[in-house]
Amino acid sequence: MSPEVMSPGSVRSAAEVNEQIRALWLRAGGTLSPPERAEYELLVVEWAEAIRERGIEAA
Repeated sequence: MSPEVMSPGSVRSAAEVNEQIRALWLRAGGTLSPPERAEYELLVVEWAEAIRERGIEAA
């Protein structure tokens, strides 16, 4: 798994995380291996946090 995914406290934009999710699916050819699935799940959580953070900043 890439170090970027594991670095807590660094908040990337939802667009950046989404781009990484798309790249993961492209690399995997549409079928995720167990390690890729774990990376995907972490990225989805990070993406949701970025969306939530954006909503808090907009308020």
